[in-house]
Amino acid sequence: MRPEILNPLFAEVDTLDGVGPKLKKPLEKLRCTRVRDIAYHWPDRFVTRRPVDNLDEAGEGEQIIVALTVTEHRAGASRRAPYRILATDSAGNVLALTFFGRSSYTAKKQLPVGEKRRVAGKLERYGDMLQMVHPDHVLTMEDAALGPMREPIYPLAEGLTQPRMASLAAQALEKLPAVPEWIEPGMLAQQKWPAWADALRSVHARDDETAKDRLAYDELLANALALQLVKADNRRKRGRPLAGDGSLRDKLQLPFPLTGAQERSIREIEGGLAQDAPMLRLLQGDVGAGKTVVALHAMLVAVEAGAQAALLAPTEILARQHYETLREMARPTGVEVALLTGRDKGRARESILMGLMDGSIQIVVGTHAIFQEAVQYRDLGLVVVDEQHRFGVSQRLQMAGKGKRPPHTLSMTATPIPRTLTLANYGEMEVSRLDELPPGRQAIDTRVVGMDRLPEVVEAVGRHLASGQQAYWVCPMVRDEEGMEKAAAEQRFAALKARFDDAVVLVHGQLDPEVKDAAMARFASGAAKLLVATTVIEVGVDVPASTLIVIEQAESFGLAQLHQLRGRVGRGSEKSVCLLLRGNQLSETGQRRLALMRETQDGFRIAEEDLELRGGGELLGTRQSGDTPFRIATLDQMQRFLDPATADAKLLMDRDAGLEGERGEAARILLYLMERDMGVRTLRGG
Repeated sequence: MRPEILNPLFAEVDTLDGVGPKLKKPLEKLRCTRVRDIAYHWPDRFVTRRPVDNLDEAGEGEQIIVALTVTEHRAGASRRAPYRILATDSAGNVLALTFFGRSSYTAKKQLPVGEKRRVAGKLERYGDMLQMVHPDHVLTMEDAALGPMREPIYPLAEGLTQPRMASLAAQALEKLPAVPEWIEPGMLAQQKWPAWADALRSVHARDDETAKDRLAYDELLANALALQLVKADNRRKRGRPLAGDGSLRDKLQLPFPLTGAQERSIREIEGGLAQDAPMLRLLQGDVGAGKTVVALHAMLVAVEAGAQAALLAPTEILARQHYETLREMARPTGVEVALLTGRDKGRARESILMGLMDGSIQIVVGTHAIFQEAVQYRDLGLVVVDEQHRFGVSQRLQMAGKGKRPPHTLSMTATPIPRTLTLANYGEMEVSRLDELPPGRQAIDTRVVGMDRLPEVVEAVGRHLASGQQAYWVCPMVRDEEGMEKAAAEQRFAALKARFDDAVVLVHGQLDPEVKDAAMARFASGAAKLLVATTVIEVGVDVPASTLIVIEQAESFGLAQLHQLRGRVGRGSEKSVCLLLRGNQLSETGQRRLALMRETQDGFRIAEEDLELRGGGELLGTRQSGDTPFRIATLDQMQRFLDPATADAKLLMDRDAGLEGERGEAARILLYLMERDMGVRTLRGG
C-alpha cells in the first residue's frame, strides 16, 4: 500500500488550480496525469530574453522582448495556412507574428489592431520579412516586465502555454512532502547531492546537472532494488526441479554440431532447471546463433522430467516459424508439438486444448493465446519467451499462473543488448550468451550506396532475380506522410512492381494478417522473388534462399536494427550481400555508424558502439532492443550510476531484506515514488 506521505503527489492533475477537462487532454499527451508527473516534467532549457527598443537592436535567432503596435491581421488561404499578425516597432520596422492551428483564435483576442503590446520570443526571418513564430508571451504594457526575462522552457503539447506549464510546476513543487533520505550517506556526501525535494525545485529553476544526477540516481536505485526484490522473491518460491535423463535429447538428429556457446548455455540452463527455485534466465544470441536449438534442449529436459513446455512468440508469423522448426527438429523424439494462435477456432482449437489438458501435447508454441483463461495445462514446467521485451508484465504474470507450481522461465532475445541495458532491464535474471556463430557461415558483404545510384541498385536487383535468387527491400516506414521525406514501403513497392510485375510482394504491420501470410507464403515458396517490407521482417522471417537485402535510407535505422535486418540473409554457405542505401548527405556520426556495419558482423560490438554513438538520443534506433525502463536517467547517467546503484541495492538487501529498518522504510517510499512498487509487493506483508 502506497505510503500516505506520497498521496498528494499521486493526486490527479485536475486537483491543481486551473486544470479542467480541456487542459487535461494536452497534459495526457505529455504523460502528465498526476501531480507527480508534473513535478518530474522538467524544462528542456532556460532562456534569457533581452529587452530592445526596436528590431534594429536585435539579431536574427535572438530571444528578445519588444514593444509593438498591431497594424494588420492576415488570415491564411486555407485552415492549415499560418495566421499572421503584422505589427511595427518604435522605428517603424514591421514584424510578422505567426500562428498555426488553434492558437490563432487566442492571438486575435490578445493582439487587436491599433493596440500596443510587449511581445517576447525568438526573432527569425521568413523570406524578406522578420517574424516571430508563436510568441512565448504577449503582455499589455502595464503587465510587462521591463528587465531581462529569464524563464524555463518546458516541453509542451498543443493547448498548453509556457506560463500555464510553469504555474502547474510551481503548484506541484509546493506539494512535495518531507521524506527520509534513501541514498546511502557516503554516496550522498561523495557526490555532494542535494536532498530530494531541493533537487526537484532546482531543476525547475536552473540548469543544475548535480540535481539532475541525484534524481537520475533515485530512479536507477529504485529499479535496481525492485529487480533485487523480484530475484529474492523468486528464490523463496518453491518451484519444481526438472532433471531430464537425456532419453529424448539423445534421439535428436541435428544436421550440424552444436557450437561451444550452445553447449555452455545448455549446461547453464540444465543447472537452473534442476533447482527448487523457478529459473529466470535470459538467453542472448545474435541472429543465426542457434537460440531455437538451445530452447528445444531446454524443453526436452522438461518433457523428459514428465512436464510440459510452452514457447511464447510475439507475432503469429514468428510463432508459425518456431512451430515448423521445432516440429521438424523434434520429429525423431516422438514428442508432440502443437501450434495455438488467436486465429485457431472450432474443432482444431478444442483438440489442442484437450491435448494440453490431458498432457498428450508436450510442447505448445503460440502467441499470447496460449495463456488465455480457457487454456489449461496438465503440468506446465517451462515457459520459453521469445523477444521478452515485447510482452507486458501482466502477460508474464499470466504465464506464471498456468503451472501447478511457478514454472521455470527462459527468455530469449535475438538482439544483442549492451551490458548497461541488460543490467537495467534484466537485473533479476541470470544471463547466457551465444557469442559465436555456427561454423561454415560466410561473412555478409555489406556495402554503402548513395541514393543517387538508385537506378543502378534496381538494375542489380533485377540481375539478381533473373539468376533465380530472391531478395528483400526494406523501407523505414509504411507510407509517405505529409512533411516526411523517409522512404515508404508502399511507394517503393508500387515502383518496383511496375518494374518486376508479380515477382514483388509487400509486407508491413498495417496489413491484415491474411494478406501478410499470403504474401509471405508466396515469397517462402519462391513464387515471389522480391519482398518489399518495413521492419516487420526484422525478427521471424527465415527464407535462406534470399542472399540479397537492400535497406533504404539506412541512416533512419539504429545500428542494432540494421544488424537484425542484415541477418535475414547470410544463413547458409552462399555469399550474401547487404546494400545500405543512404541519403546523399550524412552527418559525421551517421558516416561512422554505417562504416561500422561494413567493418563487423559482431552484434554485441555493434550494440555497444551504437549505444556510444547515439548517446542520450533514442537508444538503439527504434528502442526495440533492450528498451530502457527509465524516464529520467539519460544514457550517460546510466553508464555512470547504474553499477553503484545496483551495488547499493544488493547491500541494502543483504542488510535489510525486508526493508524494515530506517533506510529500508525510506527505500519503500522511493519504490512507490518511482512506481517500482511491484518490488514492494514481493515482500511478506508488503
